[in-house]
Amino acid sequence: MEMTMKGQRGLKHNRPFVTLMVAQAISNLGDWLHLLAILTLVGIRWNATPWEITFTTLCAALPVLITGPFAGALADRMNRKWLMIAADGARVVIVAGFIFADQIWHVYVLLILKSLFDVVFSPAKNGKLKEFVPHEQLAQAVSISSVIEQMSKIIGPALGGLLVAAFGITWCFILDSASFLISGIILLWIPGKRVIQSARQPVQESKEEGKGDISSREKGAFLKETLEGVRMLASLPQVGSSLILLASAILFLQFADSQTVVLFRQLPGISSDLLGWCVGASGVGTLIAAMSVRKWKRAGHVLKMGLGTSIAGLVIGAAGVVVGVWPHAGLGANLLLISMFALAGIGIGFAVVPFQILLQEQTPEAMTGRVFGTVGSVMTASNIMGPVVGGFLVTSFGVIPAFVCSGILMTLLGLVYVIKRRSKKMDVTLASEVVAVSE
Repeated sequence: MEMTMKGQRGLKHNRPFVTLMVAQAISNLGDWLHLLAILTLVGIRWNATPWEITFTTLCAALPVLITGPFAGALADRMNRKWLMIAADGARVVIVAGFIFADQIWHVYVLLILKSLFDVVFSPAKNGKLKEFVPHEQLAQAVSISSVIEQMSKIIGPALGGLLVAAFGITWCFILDSASFLISGIILLWIPGKRVIQSARQPVQESKEEGKGDISSREKGAFLKETLEGVRMLASLPQVGSSLILLASAILFLQFADSQTVVLFRQLPGISSDLLGWCVGASGVGTLIAAMSVRKWKRAGHVLKMGLGTSIAGLVIGAAGVVVGVWPHAGLGANLLLISMFALAGIGIGFAVVPFQILLQEQTPEAMTGRVFGTVGSVMTASNIMGPVVGGFLVTSFGVIPAFVCSGILMTLLGLVYVIKRRSKKMDVTLASEVVAVSE
């Protein structure tokens, strides 16, 4: 306990680290703040087709999957401080460009460009963190950075939804652009050079041997480290099965979530504000779950994830039914949908947050980067495949059947894990009783 408190005090007084975390929080928030504004612009104002909405989602996700390794190599070769500042500066201009977009292909191009600079920022930030934090505090520093990143994914879309509902789409883009400007200015105050000195890496020491040899070794090391991350995930108790649960839940969720705008268009006289309030309510629900999940100590992480997935599935399926049988966007329907999205947010929070806790608890410090990188790749793949399947379902069968299908699959998936976990607990309890009787 004394060591933990000492570590916390050390990080608290580590000015470069604190400055970096503040800049990261603002920049990560900007990564997600524009999401709702774009969906409202494309889906409701421009009445985009399901496939156009799907392609909008893919333009934001594909660069993350394709260019991640290259961005990591870039962060190892350039000054990380100025790389982050350049990424923030580029995103100031790119996000401001959404204000002037009047055709959907403009949005596609801007999303791809923004995503490319999103990818550049993250590995540069992770590398810079290691330059500021001593080895014995690195695990805690990585944990803090991860919490900030995950919370931004919750708060960003929710805040963006509230901004769209309260002030309109243009102001959401303006504030989002300003968030990257503020982050870049804050980063000017971090040291450009390494604060914590460490031994030179073998690759750095062998630069004189030739660039081709270095490139070959790096490719082999990258593949080897990726495989090590996969093997470590498979060996960690509960983590492998939990990742399968969460990745499947995100996949099924995206069948419907990526087409929420199309569902709302079924309501005559729909206001663009409704989407903002619903996304905001979902974010609030996820925050409630994040704050309360640790207090529910009796249930294991996998059980919480199963229950959360089932709750979210039931609500998503019910939302499709509500729009189908009550197609008039009156005040009652609006309030019901907002409440349902809040409940779905709670379910999603109980599916995501316990996994993050489990991953932090069981991942060895030396394997943090490889394990988290592998998890990120799996989750990105789910986020890419989900909208594609969702676009096919909506185009072939309609948006309401797609929501019902998504809800049923998530509910069944969660119930399978709940039953599996409870039966395992019963087996352990029975085995303990048998041992006690035999003694």
